[in-house]
Amino acid sequence: QVQLVESGGGLVQPGGSLRLSCAASGSIFRVDAMGWYRQAPGKERELVAAITRGGSTNYADSVKGRFTVSRDNAKNTVYLQMNSLKPEDTAVFYCNAAIKFWPGGSANDYWGQGTQVTVSS
Repeated sequence: QVQLVESGGGLVQPGGSLRLSCAASGSIFRVDAMGWYRQAPGKERELVAAITRGGSTNYADSVKGRFTVSRDNAKNTVYLQMNSLKPEDTAVFYCNAAIKFWPGGSANDYWGQGTQVTVSS
């Protein structure tokens, strides 16, 4: 059984920073792509940032230059450093990981439970 455990959400003032973490645990052979999505009230879930195992990154236009995604492959952990936060960044942030359980198998998608980020004065 695989678990993705997120941490680091909370309440922050506009212009502030937060760092999210997400650790995958279980009988894992390898974690491929990892990423962060968010869902604001009344809106669809959207990709915020993604990172391959090799370190290639992809960002939503709305967060480019403010957010940085990184990972530690040895710890099966992905991070999201969020700077210059805006009220429109308020959402539930979800971690996503593509996980393989044996060398010849395909990767399956797993999701964290979500962590609330609220940007408000």
